[in-house]
Amino acid sequence: MPNSKTTEKQNEVRQPVVAVVGHVDHGKSTLLDYIRKTNVAEKEAGGITQRIGAYEVLHKTADGKERQISFIDTPGHEAFGSSRSCASGVADVAILVVAADEGAKPQTIESIKILQKCKTPFVVAFTKTDKPNADVEHAKASLAEHELYVEGYGGSIPSASVSAKTGNGVSELLDLVLLLADMNDAPRDSGRLAEGVVIEAERSSAKGICATLVIKNGVLRKGNAILADNALSTLRTVEDFAGKPLAEAGCGRIARAYGWSALPHSGAPFRAYVNKKEAEKALEENAARAVVPSSKTEKVPERVGVHTVIPLIIKADNAGSIEAIRHEIEKLKTEKTEIKIVCAGLGNIGEGDVKIADSVAGALVVGFNVGTDAGAKKSSKATGGADIHLFDIIYRLSDFLAELVKERTPKEKREEITGQARIVKLFSEEKNTQVVGGKVLEGMLALGDEFIIVRRSERIGTGRVKELQRFKEKAREAAAGTEFGALTTSTFPLAVSDTIEVVKIVEV
Repeated sequence: MPNSKTTEKQNEVRQPVVAVVGHVDHGKSTLLDYIRKTNVAEKEAGGITQRIGAYEVLHKTADGKERQISFIDTPGHEAFGSSRSCASGVADVAILVVAADEGAKPQTIESIKILQKCKTPFVVAFTKTDKPNADVEHAKASLAEHELYVEGYGGSIPSASVSAKTGNGVSELLDLVLLLADMNDAPRDSGRLAEGVVIEAERSSAKGICATLVIKNGVLRKGNAILADNALSTLRTVEDFAGKPLAEAGCGRIARAYGWSALPHSGAPFRAYVNKKEAEKALEENAARAVVPSSKTEKVPERVGVHTVIPLIIKADNAGSIEAIRHEIEKLKTEKTEIKIVCAGLGNIGEGDVKIADSVAGALVVGFNVGTDAGAKKSSKATGGADIHLFDIIYRLSDFLAELVKERTPKEKREEITGQARIVKLFSEEKNTQVVGGKVLEGMLALGDEFIIVRRSERIGTGRVKELQRFKEKAREAAAGTEFGALTTSTFPLAVSDTIEVVKIVEV
């Protein structure tokens, strides 16, 4: 017979974890702003969320009950696809935000595919309904074009029309979210040690590595040790999403953990242990079970056609940003040029980053949502090297890297035929100089042009137009269809019926 206390714990109402996903600038952060009564959206660079945010709110339902909800806000920019995947995979329920004035867009479709792949139940929120050009029916139809049918439009996906500006429909949306979460009945056992997912990690100059955790099941308590990847943290303190100390955090809560031995990656599962000794034992067991790599060294195939490698040192505010930058870099690789990440890390650009850049020819240092330490500035100025570039918006960084690839891509010299003429008469000849008459067949023949002599489809020599006449008057050029007289020099004597091809060398 099950323990009554355990049964009671398992029957506790779970705090649902809700991911907010959708296309860039469709109102995700503004909707959360209204829900949280804060103003994060205006603080974001360019008004765009560029990192995962985790928050908790208290919502009063239509029947007067108060329920706690955990929200995960995801970036909408295309570069942050891995962040959306991570958030959708950890959530109990998702809100797919679709702007009523625009309908389905590329990241809307990507978000739908991720939600379906993760089998995450979701509700569609049609936002910006206060705008004059808002058309919810059109937005529903745009989703139907991608085989997503909401209730009342031939499908079973619940939806709500909301305005983050006026608050209209927001309470009803949250009631729908809670109903969907209760229907899907996620696990909730506060009698066990916590398990969950790392949704973000960053480095703090004051407290070291900090990871934001979502607790999927169990309880995380002060004094526990947690393991994610091969990174370990002993919890001297547990904080909530706002940085307030917690004695413990249960199912569905957002918690922040400091003091990691290494940086855990976004999306890494974590598990809590009673103490550090137990966690270290688990770490040793994991290492013992790991597959021992073969002693045989595999030869890495050389990249065929890559002529230029651009070395890059990356510093960013969090692990998700680094993954987004890697995503953008991968898109820019061409047959001739690629960007190679020499090293990537969290926090401000330091003197060590500058020294690495100085030691690698052509290297640049790129910072995203970070600053430059005084030591790095001094070192860069002293050496006259270390090209440092700082960005706070992902698409500006992407544009910079694209331009960098364009500038450093090796140029190939190629012949371009700009004119053709037929020799119809020889007037005089002296050593390698001839006076000839001809007709321009294609393009243009101009004074000073260099040409190739073609006889019976074979190139037999080269020459140059020293003087040019039309109707016995000096001319600078002759167009297609016109006759001309010319004084030429050539490596091989011209003959009647020869073709001369004007050739320009261009870089592509």
